[in-house]
Amino acid sequence: VIRQINKEGISVFLVEQNAHLALGVADQGYVLEVGRLVAKGTVDELSCSDIVRKAYLGG
Repeated sequence: VIRQINKEGISVFLVEQNAHLALGVADQGYVLEVGRLVAKGTVDELSCSDIVRKAYLGG
């Protein structure tokens, strides 16, 4: 449903704790930790980020 809405040209603001799910439907993202912005970028940039991989992607 989120992808279909986005294909129609509507932006979607998604708040999701499951990083794999969120990165699977997003074009870009912001990662907050205890209310602080710790990372932002495209899905590719976030997927390659050491901070994001270690804390949220199990790597």
